[in-house]
Amino acid sequence: MVNFGFVIDNRKCIGCHACTVACKSEHDVPIGVNRTHVKYIEKGTYPDVTREFSVHRCNHCEDSPCTTICPTTALFTREDGIVDFDDDRCIGCKSCMQACPYDALYIDPNKGTAAKCNYCAHRIEHSYEPACVIVCPVEAIVSGDLDDPNSSISGYLQDHETTVRKPESGARPNVYYVETSDEILDPHATERSGEYLWTDQAAGVGHFAKYADSRLGAADTNSMIVQLALEKKARAANPRDRAIIRDVMERLDEQAERPKRSYDQPSKGILWGWEVSAYIITKAIASGAYLVAMLAMFAGFLEMTDKLWWQLVIGCIAFLGLTGLLLVKDLDRPERFLYVMLRPNWNSWLVRGAYILGAFGGVLALSGIILLFDFDRVYLEYLAIFGIPLATLTGVYTAWLFGQARGRTWSKDKLLALKMLTEMLVLGAASLVLLTSSELLVWVAAVLLMAIVCRHAHHTVMKPQLETLH
Repeated sequence: MVNFGFVIDNRKCIGCHACTVACKSEHDVPIGVNRTHVKYIEKGTYPDVTREFSVHRCNHCEDSPCTTICPTTALFTREDGIVDFDDDRCIGCKSCMQACPYDALYIDPNKGTAAKCNYCAHRIEHSYEPACVIVCPVEAIVSGDLDDPNSSISGYLQDHETTVRKPESGARPNVYYVETSDEILDPHATERSGEYLWTDQAAGVGHFAKYADSRLGAADTNSMIVQLALEKKARAANPRDRAIIRDVMERLDEQAERPKRSYDQPSKGILWGWEVSAYIITKAIASGAYLVAMLAMFAGFLEMTDKLWWQLVIGCIAFLGLTGLLLVKDLDRPERFLYVMLRPNWNSWLVRGAYILGAFGGVLALSGIILLFDFDRVYLEYLAIFGIPLATLTGVYTAWLFGQARGRTWSKDKLLALKMLTEMLVLGAASLVLLTSSELLVWVAAVLLMAIVCRHAHHTVMKPQLETLH
């Protein structure tokens, strides 16, 4: 079997970006996004300063998280080990970007679909090497068949000590580095030096290209204002303020020895925004209200009158419908949303979740039919036998979807499913209280409780996305 991979020789790399340019030219990659890029870090203090370069791109992992989470098999592993993508199947859900530990994917701002390094598969098929390998002036990039003991890349691996990025991810990457430092491979070893025009996807490239006009020219205005204010204050500072400034300078001197990230690719910002956190809340309300009501009914704590049945079914259908609209709105190719059902990758919890939502919606729809045609209410109880587990799965399955996002700390949170179940039960109970109680204080307490849970759910979605991956 053929298994293609790369070796990056950091001893040779001169940081010329020829590989980046060749890749952009070969694949017509839009401005602001890259399939391969060069990261710079600097070490030491003047005049004893060194700079290190490292080429980063898709690692063509043997256990690729992006292909597992992709709901439509738009990302797939070829027989030769290359992880490739199909524009025509991608719905722009950005799940692959959350799953990749190496931040190797981006949303093409012209197509609204995911893209990344595909090892120049079209060149490989005609016995040519990838464009980046051909153009590298110092032959720092070596490509070839890792499983062929006679290939040059296998010889490189035998003759040199190599390492990979983030081996703890379990993805088993096929990009190896020769004589590189931990500081350049570890995204937490150095900090970004700042954000300026076009250095962040939120400023108008990739997934956020639609916001470019509104953000143009607003890059670093706040930082410049603060800097000018501090400089003016320093010139006219009293002794106490001067002492504060001196303390700050001393802390900066203490940090001078630390490695500094001087160049890197743009951050892609928040990929799953308010739509995703809102969808978690709306489906938790829909599923939680039904689940709590049915459990209370079977336990004898709640009498389900016709009015309450109607309120419950209509309310749950409304919030479940809103959930579907939010899911579609979050896609960069919303017109392809049916691909999740028609071209499913059953390994993805996004697909499984879509069918769970559909099944739970079916239970609610049948309940509505029973009420509308005044059938015996016992059928509603029979439906609840199926509705209770489906409602539970509806509220919880997103935890398992987040668990497949191995690039984020969601995948390390073993209690995430329990947290989402708790949120669902609390929101469901509060929603049921709003339907059954007429006391103002009870309403206020229920609304405040829902607001607290909603804030926690929003924080759960946003915080892991603020961590740098490269």
